Order: sequence, then structure tokens, then C-alpha cells
Amino acid sequence: MAGVTTMVTRETALPGRTALAFPIPDRHAVSGTALWEPYPTGLAVTYLALGCFWGAERLMWTIPGVWSTAVGYMGGFTPFPTYEEVCTGRTGHTETVQVVYDPALVAYATLLTAFWQEHDPTQGARQGNDVGTQYRSALFPTSGSELATAEQSRVQYQAALHAAGRGAITTEIIPAAAAGPCYPAEAYHQQYLHKVPGGYCGLAGTGVACPGLSVQAR
Repeated sequence: MAGVTTMVTRETALPGRTALAFPIPDRHAVSGTALWEPYPTGLAVTYLALGCFWGAERLMWTIPGVWSTAVGYMGGFTPFPTYEEVCTGRTGHTETVQVVYDPALVAYATLLTAFWQEHDPTQGARQGNDVGTQYRSALFPTSGSELATAEQSRVQYQAALHAAGRGAITTEIIPAAAAGPCYPAEAYHQQYLHKVPGGYCGLAGTGVACPGLSVQAR
């Protein structure tokens, strides 16, 4: 899917709206867990963007210790955007997976292992055949610990990529508080590849293993 590869500015972004323009489900279609807050005590939330969110979400919900997942739009300027608006490249958002996980069962580093290995973080405003700022790679950590781990993992994976003759990582790492809300995507996008098992999945890793994190994603 072709799209705009130049990032919009706050001044030129679409105006958006003050509330969601569509209904969204309350429960995960696979696990039956809550998609939105409040969550049980002890769970953590983080946000990852690695191309088309259909395959990215399925990757995350298969990791043991992940309690729930949902997809949305994050890192842009337009409040409460629609998918059609995001596709114009004029909202600034990237397709993002919200991951609710139990730190007692799965480390954030495990999620990062899956993140780095299952897409190509060197492609800028694209992921494979999906082209546009909505497909850019990003991490939106929600705590100081997550931020430090994310930054360390980027350094480690960059070294592995360089050793393999690959290019520079373009992944943005922005604290979630600075990136702004993750606005929920439309109902049909939630757990899309569970509802449409043969649907499109653009995930394709580099084939370079992520060192130093030592945990396999699946």
C-alpha cells in the first residue's frame, strides 16, 4: 500500500474531533480479556509500532504473559482519527499495538526481542510493500525502566545489524507520555487476523537475531 512518506506537521495535520467517531469492542476476540483500562493490578502497558498492525498484534498476543492487545493510532497530531484519515498521511500517527502484559510472567525485553526480530526497523516510512508514515517503526515506552531497556536494545540490535551488513535503525523511541494517546482503531481492525485468518500480514524480519536479550519470542 503506497502512502505519504513525509511527516506532517502539527500545523498542517487534520483537525480531528473530540471523541471517537465509531464504536469499539470491550473484549479481546481471542482471550476475552478487557481491551481498555481499568486492568487488573500488577499489569503493565506498553506500545509498539512495527508496520501494519494486523500482523503485529497477532505476534504480540501469542507471547506467553501478554494479557491483552489492541490496535490504534499513536505518535501523531490529529485527535481521534479514523483509519481513512491516517491513510492520508495527514494525521502523523503510526499503526500501533497496545500490549498489556504481566511483568511477573514476561519481561519487557521479551517483547523487544519479538519487536526487533519480526520486522525490519531500518526502512523509515515503510515496512516492505506498505509505504507511508503510518507504517514507521516506533517504541513508546511507558516507564523509565522500559525507556532504558528500549534504548539499550536498540544499541545492541544496531550492532548486530551492522555486523550482518544491514543499515541504520530508523525506529523512533519516544516516551508514551510525550507521544500522546494511542487512539483506538475501528472494531474490524481489533484482532483482525483472528477474525480473518487468511488475511494480509506484512511482517517480515531481517533474519538477524537480537543479541543480549536472550529470550525467544515464540
